[in-house]
Amino acid sequence: MKITVIGAGAIGSAVARYLLEHDDVRQVQVCDARARALQELHNLVESPRLRSFQVDARDPNVLEPILRGADCAVGCTLPRLNPTLAELCLDLGINYCDLGGNDDIVRQQLALNDRALKKTLWIVPNCGLAPGLVNVLCLHGIEQFDEVETAHLRVGDVPLHPEPPFNFRISWSAEKIIDDYTGPVYLIEDREMHEAEPLSHHEHICFPEPFGRMEAFCTAGGLSTLTEDLAGRVRTLDHKTIRWEGHAAQMRFLLELGFGERRNIDVRTHLTYRDVLVRRMRQRLGGEYQDAVLMRVLIQGTKDGAPRTLVYEMVDLYDEDSHTSAMKRCTAIPTAAVAVLIASHEMPGGGAAPPEMIIPHERFLEMVTEQGLNITTSWHDGHIDVTEGC
Repeated sequence: MKITVIGAGAIGSAVARYLLEHDDVRQVQVCDARARALQELHNLVESPRLRSFQVDARDPNVLEPILRGADCAVGCTLPRLNPTLAELCLDLGINYCDLGGNDDIVRQQLALNDRALKKTLWIVPNCGLAPGLVNVLCLHGIEQFDEVETAHLRVGDVPLHPEPPFNFRISWSAEKIIDDYTGPVYLIEDREMHEAEPLSHHEHICFPEPFGRMEAFCTAGGLSTLTEDLAGRVRTLDHKTIRWEGHAAQMRFLLELGFGERRNIDVRTHLTYRDVLVRRMRQRLGGEYQDAVLMRVLIQGTKDGAPRTLVYEMVDLYDEDSHTSAMKRCTAIPTAAVAVLIASHEMPGGGAAPPEMIIPHERFLEMVTEQGLNITTSWHDGHIDVTEGC
């Protein structure tokens, strides 16, 4: 199979590398407007199956001949380009998936369902970590129960060696962090969808050393369409982001001062308060660092007539051998797995849907485990809390 990755940034280059680990992938094409990003990818990966093209993803006329003949394209560029790329792939008869994360943009892609269904092609957003892997684990867990009460999703990327006063670093995008901390949060309470404030519903959650007691709080975007899909099916559903203690209070202070607003600072500048915050976060909290991804997905319900709790857990650390961050791994590996499942035609039919609704869950989890994500599964009698041990 032949797969084209659009974008050679931190995640796109990692997706290409993990795609090349699949023997059935005969060629991986990577497109990016930056020659340096493409050269860095070739410096990291020596494979005759890897080809690169210096192409601007915003130019469909140049992108089109490169995409032709691909079994699947993977969008790893600016989220706002995802609907355009999805439509281009539909026109060319190519399956498409991407990292998603922005609910409004994802809904634009899901609106392509009828066209994709007619062409028996797949348009699959939200293939990364959250939304992505945690959503698949949630639905896979729900399928193990006779009746489900509660689903708690907890996940976060944190510096492995936190440095005060922030104890926080930017793993991917400062803009995305601010969006998650200011956008609307949707969860399920009493089987109905509700809106909550970002940075709310604060709790403590514990992981093995060197982490110990962390904090978790509501943020936007992590569940995406899963909230709508499970409304009425579960009594409680929520997603919270994990950080070192104190982070939520720091961000709440900044945002309540107005530094998340899209309002211009002054009539003599086009800069907004949010622009300034993003720039300063990049300068002070950006750069390379060793990180860890902490994840816990907990499902409570009834199985064989008794109350049970199912827990999926993962602690993924920075890979010193390959100098690959945990966030890159945990985002790129699930995305590559979805792309391979689509490109190999293991999923009949077509349409536009997030991965948790269409991919074979068991096969997907086998694939991400084989590529190095150590997800443990444990069953418990009765109902235990997601903060158990704190």
